[in-house]
Amino acid sequence: MVSSQAIDLLKEELPVEQDSLVLSGDVKTGLVIVDVVNGFCTVGAGHLAPTAPDKQISGMVDETLRLAKVFCDNKWPVFAFLDSHHPDVPEHPYPPHCIAGTDESKLVPALEWLEHEPNVTLRCKDCIDGFLGSIEKDGSNVFVDWVKTNQIKVILVVGICTDICVLDFVCSALSVRNRGFLSPLEDVVVYSGACATFDLPPHVAKIIKATAHPQELMHHVGLYMAKARGAKVVSEVSF
Repeated sequence: MVSSQAIDLLKEELPVEQDSLVLSGDVKTGLVIVDVVNGFCTVGAGHLAPTAPDKQISGMVDETLRLAKVFCDNKWPVFAFLDSHHPDVPEHPYPPHCIAGTDESKLVPALEWLEHEPNVTLRCKDCIDGFLGSIEKDGSNVFVDWVKTNQIKVILVVGICTDICVLDFVCSALSVRNRGFLSPLEDVVVYSGACATFDLPPHVAKIIKATAHPQELMHHVGLYMAKARGAKVVSEVSF
């Protein structure tokens, strides 16, 4: 286990200053939910699901639910990515997970109701980066179309994993925005309290010959990298 002193040192050397965000509806904002599916969030649901209740993941689900309710009550746009893989197409270096058509690739029970909301767009993706996973065979992009159709100026990004799927999507969205291909989008905001990642301590990783992934440290690194690439990071979202 990474010591608390080491984590404190990292946070001191790589600080992530976080603001608060107040949403009133005056600025067109879209909520982007990344992979809040059983295969990553529900205890025992698959190879990459938590093996025991996890405070960070549970908190992320609760905050995502809170935001989703407000967005849907106000009919504000919501875009939800669902990790969904063909059983014969591996995603190295990860074991098989979130196989299409199984419960693993479905939204967690607390968010299943989103499937029936008219303001919600669901997108199954078979890769880490949701932006790439939104590309259709004809070259169009479902996420880009969503931004343009709804004239979104700000996206509020939540989900799992902070340093993997969330970070990759954020970096791509920022790059595409910077190239001028995502107009009228102006800001990409990551809400730290509604993001989470998994925990794989070094001693366990050594046994299963995997890369160690201490949860709190990697969550912080994900937020740091997102901010370094140009995203805004907030610790509080209110309405």
